[in-house]
Amino acid sequence: MLLLQKDWSRLLFAVTLGMISSVAQAEPRYVLEKVVEVSRHGVRPPTSGNRQAMQAGTGREWPQWLTRDGELTGHGYAAATLKGRYEADYYRRQGLLANGCPSAGAVYVWASPLQRTRATAQALMDGAFPGCGVAIHAAATEQDPLFQADKMGLVPLDAERARTAIRQAMGGSAEQVKTRFSADIRRLQAAVCLPQQACPAFEQPWEITQEHDGRFSINGLGTLSNMAESIRLAYSENQPTAQVAFGHGVNASAVAPLLPLLTARYDFTNDVPYIAQRGGSVLLNQIALALAADRTSAGAPPAARWLLFVAHDTNIAYLRTLLGFSWQQGLYPRGNIPPAGSLVFERWRDRQTGQRFLRLYFQAQSLDQIRQLSPLSTLSPPLKTEFSRPGCRQLSLGVLCPWTESMQRMRAAIDPTALPTVQYRP
Repeated sequence: MLLLQKDWSRLLFAVTLGMISSVAQAEPRYVLEKVVEVSRHGVRPPTSGNRQAMQAGTGREWPQWLTRDGELTGHGYAAATLKGRYEADYYRRQGLLANGCPSAGAVYVWASPLQRTRATAQALMDGAFPGCGVAIHAAATEQDPLFQADKMGLVPLDAERARTAIRQAMGGSAEQVKTRFSADIRRLQAAVCLPQQACPAFEQPWEITQEHDGRFSINGLGTLSNMAESIRLAYSENQPTAQVAFGHGVNASAVAPLLPLLTARYDFTNDVPYIAQRGGSVLLNQIALALAADRTSAGAPPAARWLLFVAHDTNIAYLRTLLGFSWQQGLYPRGNIPPAGSLVFERWRDRQTGQRFLRLYFQAQSLDQIRQLSPLSTLSPPLKTEFSRPGCRQLSLGVLCPWTESMQRMRAAIDPTALPTVQYRP
């Protein structure tokens, strides 16, 4: 009888040990602890100012949209909803979020005050948490120092230093740059100008200009890049191809060659390191504070598991420049920031060692995914580019970079004299 009890004890011990081993094997080694995401707004018509400049510059009317100029469209809302659903499904699979509506404090959304950003934030949350009524927070004023510090005059540029930095990025004069982009200019001109008719925007010389709010632009290039953006937005909106680039945007492969001047605009304004540091430090600082904290503290964002900022392409351009990150995705030109495209920061922890890591990537829907409102899934994902540098680990879940070094680099990129006060509302 005693021998039988010993045999049963050994069997029970073996079964228990096997169960513990199975659980340990099933438990993932790396845990997603926190996400901070910066998204661009979704599809919108041209702003009224851009529309006027494009029409004057081409001598013809540009197609009218059903939505008011500059505001998120219904199609843009639907496309952003699909992206929000895809992201939330991913975060649930990783254990960051529970099923159903988010628990109190798990998700916090802060949007730029404009209609297109607030509505995009709502769309992303409606896709992620349908029927849950996740609150969208924004400043009560028309501008927010977190997103528009440059426009508000809170981070003024040294004019001479900015001009020098832009010339350095150009590698010559503005007119020499225009010559280098002549093939792209001719291609766009053929798409938007009437044959044998004046098209003054393409005759305008390029020159570095300081705007009334202190920011810099490239006069001449600005209107052309806005034309390219409007063509991309019209195609993404699923407008009839006869209205996309006046019939020249028959498909994504025809639209893509009309977009490179968007890259030129970024290269010589938002992506200039000095300009990016002045304009982007305040947002990068808030991201760094959020990634490092597990509790809400004064001057920092709420300590949510998923912190979502909904902003503008200029904000993302500033950030990627400060981070030393660039991408070329699908048919888009280098460095393009499509509607609802987002820069994502993920904080991971190794269960075995306790070490933390930072994963950084940019993801966006393709031209046709937005146009066709294609559902996103693991089999049909959005475009994604991972940030990597020497010392980062390439794993099946993505590229994980050493936490301490990554945070040090991030903080070193911040200009401490360009940090206006940021306030959040509950």
